[in-house]
Amino acid sequence: MATSPASASRVIPSDQLVVCAAVSAFLGRYSGQTRVHTESDLRVFLRWCTDQVLDPLAAARVDIERYVRWLQDVRRYQPSTVSRRLSVVVGFYRVCVIDAILEHSPADYVRRPTVPAESPTLGLGHLQFEALITTARKSSNPNDFALVALLGLLGLRIFEACGSNIADLGEEHGHRVLRVQGKGGKGVLVPLPPAVARAIDRAVDERTSGPILRNTQGRRMDRHAATRRLKHLAAAAGIRMPRMHPTCCGTRS
Repeated sequence: MATSPASASRVIPSDQLVVCAAVSAFLGRYSGQTRVHTESDLRVFLRWCTDQVLDPLAAARVDIERYVRWLQDVRRYQPSTVSRRLSVVVGFYRVCVIDAILEHSPADYVRRPTVPAESPTLGLGHLQFEALITTARKSSNPNDFALVALLGLLGLRIFEACGSNIADLGEEHGHRVLRVQGKGGKGVLVPLPPAVARAIDRAVDERTSGPILRNTQGRRMDRHAATRRLKHLAAAAGIRMPRMHPTCCGTRS
């Protein structure tokens, strides 16, 4: 679930109002799911600043480099994830300079990790996927079955599944469909196979509005929560893989 810029900047700055204004100015350049994902990545950095008792507007280059090392060594993110999250931090400070909040960006000259040309992510084989979806179907959390069905049977991308709302469900020519907001905000009507429709109905239950997928707090499931659920289900299904990624069971290009 996306939060307001104010909630995304719960840090310990010298002037929190200035931080809130900087966050709002930066996020104001984005919309839709791009804004949701950008805010999520920025929130990780601001929380790190909180843990370090660091005012993000007083950060130096060495602090940004420490953040990158934390992403790599403590959180053990893949280079592509580290690079993406660093890009958000770089963009945030660039806007701070443009808006004259800072004279110079502390993220300038921070070296980005090398991203391999080909992703090492492994897909699921047929038997592995059968084990995963069976485990999800038996889960006491109905969102597990709906998540795996949307990714593996319907072929949605992770942000498409997490961004889907109950209001996006409907009928077209006698078939149940889901309006999916793809890349660039383009809407596409996707027919729902019976198994996917049943999984969605279980997750939605009696609700008439809000997100289809929810986390354990009853809020919209984001891609981070979805990744954790998939890893949990993979472990429960006995699937051993070098790394589990939320797009590994999707089929759409």
